[in-house]
Amino acid sequence: MTVIRGAAAAVTGAASGIGRALALELSARGCDLALADRDEAGLQEVAAEIARRHAVKVTTHRVDVGEPAGIEQFAQAATAAHPGLNILINNAGVALFGQFGEIAQDDMDWLMNINFWGVVHGTRAFLPHLSRQREAHIVNLSSIFGIIAPPGQTAYVAAKFAVRGFSESFRHELQAANSPVRLSVVHPGGIATNIARNSRMGAGATDNARRAESIERFEALVKTTPQAAALRIIKGIEKNQPRILIGSDARAMDLLQRLRPSSYWPPIARRIEKLAKKGK
Repeated sequence: MTVIRGAAAAVTGAASGIGRALALELSARGCDLALADRDEAGLQEVAAEIARRHAVKVTTHRVDVGEPAGIEQFAQAATAAHPGLNILINNAGVALFGQFGEIAQDDMDWLMNINFWGVVHGTRAFLPHLSRQREAHIVNLSSIFGIIAPPGQTAYVAAKFAVRGFSESFRHELQAANSPVRLSVVHPGGIATNIARNSRMGAGATDNARRAESIERFEALVKTTPQAAALRIIKGIEKNQPRILIGSDARAMDLLQRLRPSSYWPPIARRIEKLAKKGK
């Protein structure tokens, strides 16, 4: 297991959503923090809130995880400020609205650079330091959309499936090498964050009403809070769980995909439609 109290963690996407909740919950357990995000004001708010509540060391770092050089600089600064840093949480992510035909290649490159390559570059940048610790843990955020693939999410699904595959393969390599580094991949279901409202539209997507309806439907369906997600991730770190499913929706869809690997979507779509109408 990885002990949280007395540890130090680097968290990307820490200014809001699951990342913010992780920062607050980790600090409450006596974990020092190196917090990264593009939103400097949001980072300062989180750091100030932690300072009011807990006596832990917190550093903030403006980082765009879509830029490999920025991630490398973050790793150097974070490990210099926190020599005992032994937890890395690659959490930062974005969403992209539109059917495949509405998404330009530049749109997909933008999302992949953040949601997939950000995870890979973060893992690579911190790995040498983590490998020198007595015990260490990497947490990579995938999604339930790294297990099922709904229509209208081709770019997001591609990135989250890639995070899952990369993480599982790399975990097997770490195990074979008897590395002190453990790795968990996280598959949240619907979490009540602003990711849908902050989503970018594909260059060819012009139906704003459809986008608004999709956002409203997402928000009507989500039941899990960022705090609950953070608590589940922390439990997974402590227990060294290789796969962390968050929410009853994620567990149900994971099971259905196992039972009906080529035909899971129609019953899920019907269930979503039913819940969306009930939530109105």
